[in-house]
Amino acid sequence: MAVKAAKISVYAWEGTDRKGTKMTGELSGQNPALIKAQLRKQGINPGKVRKKSASIFNLGKRIKAHDIALFTRQMATMMKAGVPLLQSFDIIGEGFDNPAMRKLVDEVKQEVAAGNSFAAALRKKPQYFDELYCNLVDAGEQAGALDTLLERVATYKEKSESLKAKIKKAMTYPLAVVFVAIIVTGILLVKVVPQFESVFKGFGAELPAFTVMVIGLSEFLQEWWWVLLGALIAAFFGLRHAFKTSQAFRDRTDTWLLKLPLVGTLMYKSAVARYARTLSTTFAAGVPLVEALESVAGATGNIVFKRAVLRIRQDVATGMQLNFSMRSSGIFPNMAIQMTAIGEESGALDDMLDKVASFYEDEVDNMVDNLTSLMEPFIMVVLGVVVGGLVVAMYLPIFQLGAAI
Repeated sequence: MAVKAAKISVYAWEGTDRKGTKMTGELSGQNPALIKAQLRKQGINPGKVRKKSASIFNLGKRIKAHDIALFTRQMATMMKAGVPLLQSFDIIGEGFDNPAMRKLVDEVKQEVAAGNSFAAALRKKPQYFDELYCNLVDAGEQAGALDTLLERVATYKEKSESLKAKIKKAMTYPLAVVFVAIIVTGILLVKVVPQFESVFKGFGAELPAFTVMVIGLSEFLQEWWWVLLGALIAAFFGLRHAFKTSQAFRDRTDTWLLKLPLVGTLMYKSAVARYARTLSTTFAAGVPLVEALESVAGATGNIVFKRAVLRIRQDVATGMQLNFSMRSSGIFPNMAIQMTAIGEESGALDDMLDKVASFYEDEVDNMVDNLTSLMEPFIMVVLGVVVGGLVVAMYLPIFQLGAAI
């Protein structure tokens, strides 16, 4: 019968040291008695020990990829410092403000304490630690170089998250401005245009076609705004559901994104960077190239690249050189192919791939900055045309009336 692990909670404590100086802090444990015992071992005379209530800001807080990257970096640091594995879990777990992350670290610790390997414990949490992550940790344990492998995994995770953050930065700004523009336009059409319409009715003159069109659009929105809003919400959740449940839809979206101007180039370079970074990390860890390519295929983040990498894996398995297979796929840039060829010839494939990854990560960084700079005047022009067009449509009849007088 499986024994249920005791629940670990965070306790706030007060006490005094050997000199009588008051001290406070927090410790994780199963109950107040064990917390007091831990404090006594540290030379602290415990006073009050109370269970810390969860902050309303932390309730329901999810574990993010950034948390996993931070956990990996801290584990690598602990291993290099020679801190025992179980003690490392205690130190790192107490450092997280996120209760969900503290719970995850404690669950991994319990698995390791029960006799499982670190990699086996991580494999029981696939929603947080993917196959690539677990394989690299497993390779480190078997080779007796867990600290080195954890450092490589940490660097890989940090670079990956940095790349994702840059892409999100490039997409968020224009989407936010477009969203605000839609709201402002809607308010003008629903609230402001009707006020002008009531004034125009007293003119008794024929209105310009542009003004009539804007008034018609305003009347449509006033009457059918709820239908339009419902359609937009339904479309949003429909696309979201299709993206989550339909592999074919995700594949078409990935293919379409690569064809977009500017955004497509950004997605392309980021996929090349992820391919090179992942392959460099796995190959440097001693993973055979054919096995490494299988993990790399899923890490590229795009179905076009995933299919290409899987074909490359088949070619490499039959004896073809990696750079020849990359060239025949027709999707990788010449610079990446040439650097791979040099790496294969010199026996420094992981170093060359690392340089390719760094180059394209810098390219993505520069593109994000340039894209933001280019988008700002373009968005201002669009906003000016939309809002300015509405203003002109409303004042055009007034101008014509003044000219007639």
